[in-house]
Amino acid sequence: MARRVLVPLLLLLLVLTGCSGDDAPEGTLNGTPVDPPFAVGDTELVDTDGEPMALTDVDARLTLVFFGYTKCPDVCPLVLQNIASALTRLTDEQREQVQVAFVSTDPAHDTPEVVRRYLDRFDPSYVGLTGELEDVVEVADTVGVFVLEGEPGKADPEYDPGAHGTQVLGMDADGEAPVLWGQDTSSAQYAADIELLLRDV
Repeated sequence: MARRVLVPLLLLLLVLTGCSGDDAPEGTLNGTPVDPPFAVGDTELVDTDGEPMALTDVDARLTLVFFGYTKCPDVCPLVLQNIASALTRLTDEQREQVQVAFVSTDPAHDTPEVVRRYLDRFDPSYVGLTGELEDVVEVADTVGVFVLEGEPGKADPEYDPGAHGTQVLGMDADGEAPVLWGQDTSSAQYAADIELLLRDV
């Protein structure tokens, strides 16, 4: 009797184990849907050429937006590298429809030149934005990303450029962000979600 019960339980365990994992079922986002979507702020920042540019000016069907800083020792480079790896998993046609925008939370140090050199380590096509801290905070607020306000530099020892949200936002061509990802999202998960989102955005 015990064996009759044990065998079905083992089979059930195998089925459940096979269904578990970090990836969402096919056709389902790994990221978290945002409903209603965030309306991304159009406050002008400065791109890596020193020209005025808002996040909503990025020309792509889908833009992955990340707030971070170039001296970040861990999370920022991990996220940017995972996204870069995800882009290599796309077809050329898909890749042409996707952009990545990095917004610095440490504008006192992250000049346009510094941001450009930093992003080139991951992918030269990445868009880099910096600007006045208050403008960065204003844009971040529109997409639910926390950025510590304060006076950067020695004037305010409480200011910490590392105090920022670590989520990545997916922004469509209309300037809305209907999805976000956490810092532990893998390149495979990003790639699967990008493919899925390109069907809809």
